[in-house]
Parts: sequence; C-alpha cells; structure tokens
Amino acid sequence: MKITQLNIYPVKSLGGIGLDAAELTAEGLAWDRRWMVVDDVGRFVTQRQLPAMARIRVHLEVDALVLSHPEAASLHVPLAVGALPRIPVYVWEDRCEALDEGAEARDWLGAVLGDWRGSGLRLVRFAPEQRRAVEPHYLAPGERAHTGFADGYPLLVVSEGSLDEVNRRLAAKGLDPVPMSRFRPSLVVDDAAPFAEDGWDTLAAADGAWRLGLRKPCQRCKITTVDQHSGEIAVPGEPLRTLVEMSTRAAPGGYFGQNAIVLEGEGARLTVGDDVTVRARP
Repeated sequence: MKITQLNIYPVKSLGGIGLDAAELTAEGLAWDRRWMVVDDVGRFVTQRQLPAMARIRVHLEVDALVLSHPEAASLHVPLAVGALPRIPVYVWEDRCEALDEGAEARDWLGAVLGDWRGSGLRLVRFAPEQRRAVEPHYLAPGERAHTGFADGYPLLVVSEGSLDEVNRRLAAKGLDPVPMSRFRPSLVVDDAAPFAEDGWDTLAAADGAWRLGLRKPCQRCKITTVDQHSGEIAVPGEPLRTLVEMSTRAAPGGYFGQNAIVLEGEGARLTVGDDVTVRARP
C-alpha cells in the first residue's frame, strides 16, 4: 500500500495545497492549520458559515503565506513571526492564544468575503508556544497528542476505496462523483477496500521512520457539500446525506476517514509513493 496524496491547509477552511512531500511534526504535516479566520470575538469561522472561503487559494513561498482571490490582489503574510498582538480565539470549546495578523489582512478578508452576521473577519496565527491538547477520550492509556487549529486532531487519513464507494452510491442516485478534496484529508492511501481505515490501529512507514495512531472516526459536516474550487453547493445535502445513509454506527451522522495522531517520527519526511503498513485494531 502506498501514499497517493499529501495535503495541507495552512489557513483553516481556505484552499488546500497538494504536496509531493511533507515534514511530519507533532501537530501534523508542517504548516497545516497554522492560521485561522475569526470573527470580532475570536470565534473561528469556516466554510460551514461562509462557503465562499473555498475560493481563496493558498500558497506558501519561501518567506510568505500568500492568499489569492479572483477579485483582489494577493495578500502576502510573512512566515516569520513578528511582534504581533495576542488575542484569545476559540475552536469549538477550546480557547487558544493567537497572533493577530493585523489590519491589512482584516481589510483583505473583508473585501473578498464581506462580513459574518455583522462581524468583521480577522486572520490569526497559532502562537508558536501554544499547545492545544487532543481530547483524551479516544486515546490509548498513556498517549498524549496536540494539534493546531484543526477541528480536533493533527491528521485525517482516508483510503481511495472509501471515496470510490461513496461515488458508487452517488452514481446509483444519478448524481455526479465528488473529488477527494471535498473531505480535506491530510493523507490518502491506495487501499481499495471501502472504509478499510476504520479497522486500522496504526499506519506506519514501511521503513519504520514514522507511525500514526488512528484514533477516532471523522464525523462529517456541511463542508463536504461545498465545491472546493467554486465555493458553491451544487447539490444541497450531498454527499453528506449519502454518508449518513451508509453509516453503520450507532451514533447518528455521516462518517468518512479516521482522525489520527503522531506516535513516532517527528521530523520525518513523508512522500507520495512511499510504501506504508497498517496494524489492525485488536
């Protein structure tokens, strides 16, 4: 089995970047979810509220995060951490310390996205020394993990077979297939068995350089219905409705992919085409 995709999303809920190789850090792939859009009280804002966020493309240059949009000149944000004001921000129920990227970024977001229910929008950066712990309920005894501005876990692992099965179900309804980008995974592997990842305890490099623990099924939301290029919702409710119909879990909702933590290998390099191995759950 091999890695077929590596993706990062430097700004939570904006466009993703497909990579040929990525460095593994304790908080996931390097530069993943290091920034976030928040409202005036610091509450995170995503495509759940503003689907048009998907239209903002994201690039990383040697010294800058670059945001681009068809209707505005690009915004360049230095990668180096400057003397930025600190503000409290919130991801779900977690309070985090963040660095406010300032008025230029605020004005740029306002120009391309407008406001959110009368609130302005700001771009914030995860404070370098901040540690946001992963919920302990799904971790094995003695395990600890932390993440950045991701919803809750450092990584999301998906198999190609899972997407194939979703698209088979959509086709049976007369609906068009959806790309993997709808699910915003970190790491995709070429296992052909639908939802094989639901039975994995670990995913590791064949040479032992790194090892991930798959710890919680990922319950999906409205973002799966948003076209990640246009920011539009062509078929309201899909493929989320199909995921719900497919679910065999006792809890309601649609699930796709497995949330993962880093067990070993901080600093290791992951590359598309790398061989990987899995260990099944006991």
